[in-house]
Amino acid sequence: MDIPRSFASGLEAARDKDVDVIHICTPNALHMEVAKAALEAGKHVVCEKPLATSLQDARVLSDLAKSKGLIGTVPFINRYHPMVREARSRVQSDETGKLYLIQGSYLQDWLMQAGDTNWRVDASAGGKSRAFADIGSHLCDVLEWITGERFTSLIATLGTPIAQRSAAASRVAFQASGEVKETKSVDTEDVACLILRTDRGTLATLTVSQVSAGRKNRLWFELDGAQQSVMFDLESPEQLWIGRREGTTLLMRDPSQYSSEQKRLAWLPAGHAQGWGDCFEAFVRDSYAAIRGQSHVGLPTFADGARSMSIVEAVLRSSANNQWTAIND
Repeated sequence: MDIPRSFASGLEAARDKDVDVIHICTPNALHMEVAKAALEAGKHVVCEKPLATSLQDARVLSDLAKSKGLIGTVPFINRYHPMVREARSRVQSDETGKLYLIQGSYLQDWLMQAGDTNWRVDASAGGKSRAFADIGSHLCDVLEWITGERFTSLIATLGTPIAQRSAAASRVAFQASGEVKETKSVDTEDVACLILRTDRGTLATLTVSQVSAGRKNRLWFELDGAQQSVMFDLESPEQLWIGRREGTTLLMRDPSQYSSEQKRLAWLPAGHAQGWGDCFEAFVRDSYAAIRGQSHVGLPTFADGARSMSIVEAVLRSSANNQWTAIND
């Protein structure tokens, strides 16, 4: 890859005097060790989510970044779709009115067969929660960020319809199904169903799945307010659906229209599709702007990463106890 310099480990890179920023893109169980070492060495950190595999560790990292005055960011990149920014503008400006209901789902199919395997399936590498921590975390983050409301309690049910998966090791991010020669038991969930309440009393229903055939990466939400509803579908990210009693409107991403943040992030002309990869670029750009002392709305930090883990742990407790559970920040 013509990289001029490499390191034997993440820890070695984190402690090198010539390194300014560490990007952590490893399996989840390694995040804490490398991020902590980097922060202690005075490095800024961009760490994949989940920030850590426990709320306690995530809090340690969030507090450490704050005490050191360092930038720590987590790629909750769905905040960076221009039409998500437009949805937020319309909800935050009260154009939508008081929220009556929050609905959402995040559906994928890449683990829908017994031969599909990945390090995330193994709790020792990915953490106790798989589907919810992996993609449900994105859904909850974007909903709290758009609405300005925080989930305070929930009841959750987790399911593992594929209880036995291929025992073959997988070193790639997405492993296609192959011949299953040997299986092992699975201790992480394929699906999650939640009912939640926010700090303003709004009810929410969320569904998360990595076994939904034909759904490649469908983060969907609808926010139903007193004046209008707002709906976004990640598989059609150029659009934002606005529903009113008198009719509906379909808005298209356009750098010449709508809210200032939609315009800022819509850097391609209208009709020239922007997508998921562009959101990563925008997130990294804003992370480095923060390192340079500049500020942009919506940059997800280590504090957001810790917040996400508080919801993940509440989901695990609720599913185990089969009861409403408080989310503890």
